[in-house]
Amino acid sequence: MGISGKLYSFLYLRGFKVWVSYRTQTVLTILGWVLPVFTYYFTGTSLGNKLVTEVGVSNYTAFFTVGLAFQGYVSSVISTISQRLRNEQLYGTIEYYVISRTGTFGFLLYSALWGLVLNTINAIVILSIGIALNVDYHVNVISVIVILVLLIFSTLGIGMIAGAVTMITKQGNPISFFFNTFTNLLGGTVFPITVLPIYVRYISYGIPLTWALSALRGALLNGSSISNLLQYVIVLVIFNLILIPLGVFSYNYAFKKARERGTLGEY
Repeated sequence: MGISGKLYSFLYLRGFKVWVSYRTQTVLTILGWVLPVFTYYFTGTSLGNKLVTEVGVSNYTAFFTVGLAFQGYVSSVISTISQRLRNEQLYGTIEYYVISRTGTFGFLLYSALWGLVLNTINAIVILSIGIALNVDYHVNVISVIVILVLLIFSTLGIGMIAGAVTMITKQGNPISFFFNTFTNLLGGTVFPITVLPIYVRYISYGIPLTWALSALRGALLNGSSISNLLQYVIVLVIFNLILIPLGVFSYNYAFKKARERGTLGEY
């Protein structure tokens, strides 16, 4: 099967077709995108502009719409990879990928693609709601694409580490749990990290999303160019140089150990 066939299989058959076939889940997923926007909108408007200005946010609706639109790339890609591995273990088909031409690494990349597509739809929906709520975007397209690509690749590195943990622990994945649960709190998604205690703020600086969201807000709301966002680009490149090789090594090592121990299909 060629690349187009694999894209068709993973994106359409295993991604879109399965997603829309469970209509209740589809509706709940869309509500999960939309409802937080209005929750934070009414929270921001009830607090008043004076209070949010005091924490360094001039337009809170613009701030959280960008945060919510792109936070999903992190949580969804990591969850998709871990959950797909877990499902293949339960279905008893993980061995198939080990011996297939797609391979375990191809399985990871193609599985992540559906998470990326779903979150691109999620981002478009949330940013569109932002327009309806009078958010005024001044988009620098090149800056948005560069920052988003850097964020996605660093997320893939983390996703590979999470996948490796799934292969070893089967259930209970601290990497997936941390990035799914705490990125809203620590990544500057719905409030600036400057309001956090200083020791917690240092943890935030260790998350690629924190830097990516700051850069994306500049690129989407102020039309900032790459040269204006250079400090964020450099930090994200460093994250990629560390996380991608670490993710590849962890993922391959976990599969190698699982094969040696004969625990590949255990769940």
